[in-house]
Amino acid sequence: MARTQGTGSGTGVDRSLTGLVGRAFGRLGRAGGLVFLIAGLALSGFGAYEGAYAAGWSGTHGTLTVQQCEVSYPSNASRSSRKNRRPVRCEGTFVSEDGKGTDPHAAVQVRRRYAQGTELAVQQAEPPSAEGAVDADYVQAGMDRAWRWFGAFFGGWVLTGLGAFCLATGFAPFGRSRISFDAAWEAAGRGVTRSVVIGMIGVGLVGAGVSFLVSYFF
Repeated sequence: MARTQGTGSGTGVDRSLTGLVGRAFGRLGRAGGLVFLIAGLALSGFGAYEGAYAAGWSGTHGTLTVQQCEVSYPSNASRSSRKNRRPVRCEGTFVSEDGKGTDPHAAVQVRRRYAQGTELAVQQAEPPSAEGAVDADYVQAGMDRAWRWFGAFFGGWVLTGLGAFCLATGFAPFGRSRISFDAAWEAAGRGVTRSVVIGMIGVGLVGAGVSFLVSYFF
């Protein structure tokens, strides 16, 4: 009898631990889903913002006449990242397309150096204040750049869809999950979650693919 009671007590402890672990991983899955959701919304928002300016749909269109371009590297960047990433800042004078606005201290981030006197098509995102306390923000214009930003916008949909799935089901996208993917997928099919996730991921993948493909034709 003593052995039987001891076995039962051990089984109860094991079940309690299993329940605690299951609840912990369930919270981990939803926490991971929240991270994916926030990252997806941020990526989509930033892609839409930059894409609208690059396409010329927002801001003030004009030209920036280059005076000088400088290459700067982050102080903590590794040698390989410095070789692959070359942030270039070109400074010069901005003149709006209608000729009504000028900024002799304009600057824009570009991918390569330009010779002095080169005219770059840019969008002025935020005009400077009268006191000069706020610098204008400039984005290099061009539909090829705009389509790449639209690709990022649709890529955010994929992350948002994954986040919604993990939040709704508790499935952990990394590490050990409390429930299997098959069980989570079945549970998602009982409501509208599965349809929403499939729609968001599908639109995101197709939109991102088409956007990056179209960008090479501009």
